[in-house]
Amino acid sequence: MSRRSYDHYCAVSRALDLVGDRWSLLVVRELSAGPRRYSDLFADLPGISTDMLATRLKGLERDGVIIHRRNGMRSSYELTDTGRALRPVLDALAAWGTPLLGDRKPTDAVRAHWLALPLGRAIATALPEGTVTVHIGDTVLHYVITPNGITHHDGPAPTPDRELSLALSEATEIATGARLLTLDSLSATP
Repeated sequence: MSRRSYDHYCAVSRALDLVGDRWSLLVVRELSAGPRRYSDLFADLPGISTDMLATRLKGLERDGVIIHRRNGMRSSYELTDTGRALRPVLDALAAWGTPLLGDRKPTDAVRAHWLALPLGRAIATALPEGTVTVHIGDTVLHYVITPNGITHHDGPAPTPDRELSLALSEATEIATGARLLTLDSLSATP
């Protein structure tokens, strides 16, 4: 498959040559919390075809954004250092896009972990430093908040400073700014 390029001597166009195709940044979003199997990616990217997912994964791997790890019959995809460096881009897009969410339409797909980026900003406002495990229904993820920024990861933190349990509707309200999260909302762990 030939590679498309803007052919502009511009940093933005060069970046978009690698991650500007439809679905590419959403694949990066899915991998930002940790490695995922192909089937997990396919399940959490409703609307993508198997051919498109395979094409995006191959392209992102070719360009050094992700790595495909094979372990016998199991394999997974994960971000490289280059891919992890896209975190500020995802954060900026999430901050810019959050006010555009509006009310959820009946046709909108939703996954709890899709709220991770804006929810992380709200948590960091309440707790400027520390580790927080968040339960949103059956989804569990954790945040590590340092002076250098916020990261989120799949599963509970080994030793969280705080925990938070939310219904999807509550997580949505906090992520969109409709509801304020306070330090009192975050239960301290012993």
